[in-house]
Amino acid sequence: MRQASVWARLLGVQGTIVEEVTGEEDEGGELGAVVVGVRLRKADAGRCGICRRRSSGYDRGEGRRRWRHLDLGTVRSFIEAEAPRVRCRDHGVVVGWVPWARHGAGHTRAFDDTAAWLAVRTAKSAVVELLRIGWRTVGRIITRVSAEATAGVDRFAGLRRIGIDEISYKRGHRYLTVVVDHDRGRLVWAAVGHDENSLHRFFDALGEERCAAITLISADAASWIANVVRERCEHAVLCMDPFHVVQWASRALDQVRREVWNAARRGGQRALARELKGARFALWKNPEDLTERQEAKLAMIEKTNYRLYRAYLLKEQLRQVFHLRGRRGCRLLDHWLAWAQRSRLPAFVKVARSIRTHRSSIDAALMHELSNARVEAINTRLRLLTRIAFGFRSPDALIALAMLSLAGHCPPLPDRR
Repeated sequence: MRQASVWARLLGVQGTIVEEVTGEEDEGGELGAVVVGVRLRKADAGRCGICRRRSSGYDRGEGRRRWRHLDLGTVRSFIEAEAPRVRCRDHGVVVGWVPWARHGAGHTRAFDDTAAWLAVRTAKSAVVELLRIGWRTVGRIITRVSAEATAGVDRFAGLRRIGIDEISYKRGHRYLTVVVDHDRGRLVWAAVGHDENSLHRFFDALGEERCAAITLISADAASWIANVVRERCEHAVLCMDPFHVVQWASRALDQVRREVWNAARRGGQRALARELKGARFALWKNPEDLTERQEAKLAMIEKTNYRLYRAYLLKEQLRQVFHLRGRRGCRLLDHWLAWAQRSRLPAFVKVARSIRTHRSSIDAALMHELSNARVEAINTRLRLLTRIAFGFRSPDALIALAMLSLAGHCPPLPDRR
């Protein structure tokens, strides 16, 4: 095999002509970089860098240009070539297309794909150390790779059941709105904001025909979600996430616990107050997960304070509603509402009022057995990506990283067969 062919195969630039290979010394006089000069074949030259359409030449650009490539062992490597500009009838004057790099990139395609693959699977410190680039550069690479990966993909094909939620990505009440496909378990859309305008942008991208094809939507009790769903997907059934309903009861239980604790403290019952202060986890945890000590504490509460124990039973029976599901769950919810109303516990009376307000969407969740559990699983992984993405200049890079990782668009490592 000729030397030029070896270099072309080594750098992944087959189909180009390798003209020369030179070495550059670093400050210590050692080999610091390998520069491989190449040129395009005539059949590939003179194409628009964006659409690859053949275009008339404009000028020679700014002379020879370099693209950072993957290291050759421990030595940096670069591809160098002429970068003439062409006049495209659609995109105007742009730099001509080259097969080894994306348009506007300072790194080769193999370098970009490797950086994106590592960013999805590895800590940011490892990516920066291994590739010897800044973390903000990684953010720009991820945005570039994700834009290309999703450009030719119909992310909304076959959407029937979706989940909508919000997630905080930065301090100062900075949120993302995320949409998940329940059937495929993938993130299909994310954008900055958590209001009606943000969600309208998703349905605008979806289009009227596909909005009409949506049958079930799971979400929490946020009014901005319900308002947009009623307006844009009038035939879809909105299912209230059971976790949030049980969370209402858990908060009401904790409110009753604090009331009882304060009453015991003001009445001079210090021992009881101490026991109640440490009973929070015993009351919140599911019965099957209790430790022996927590079971003993719960038994003590049953004997010494039935008001608090009644609140605990209300929370547990509401949880049982969503375990039963279907018509049995709806019937048990009717009994629960009646019990909560006459419980003389203001916190649970308030919960019962909220459940009646959202009763239709809660019944839909029980009958269709749909929750936001899959969305919450995506959000858990998204929170991890948020910590990894700390330091990116804009949320666009975080969204791009999420689409690569959670939407199945991450590129494979270069030339893996």
